[in-house]
Amino acid sequence: MNEQWRAVCRLDDIEPETGVGVRLPGRRQAALFRTRDDRLFALDNHDPFSHANVLARGLLGSLQGRRVVASPIYKQHFCLDTGQCLEDEGVRLSVYPVRVSQGQVELRVEPSP
Repeated sequence: MNEQWRAVCRLDDIEPETGVGVRLPGRRQAALFRTRDDRLFALDNHDPFSHANVLARGLLGSLQGRRVVASPIYKQHFCLDTGQCLEDEGVRLSVYPVRVSQGQVELRVEPSP
């Protein structure tokens, strides 16, 4: 798989305990989250239950010992580390590696075809 790092925003653009939606190659979107302790997580922004790109607007928290985001529509919880839905083990979102380079947040993604 040919992956590349892509700058998506500045770290200062994300307030702690919030998320932002970012565009990826191929009309995809990621939900990028910054926790209170400045950890960054990125997963698909597309909520598979409501079929809307809304997960970046979800609430961060913890459930069953895992860091999660709760979908703002139907409230399913997705693990920030794995993308696994806690209410439906058959549903898992893609997770993207995240890094910060010179104040820019970068995601590792597959290039668009």
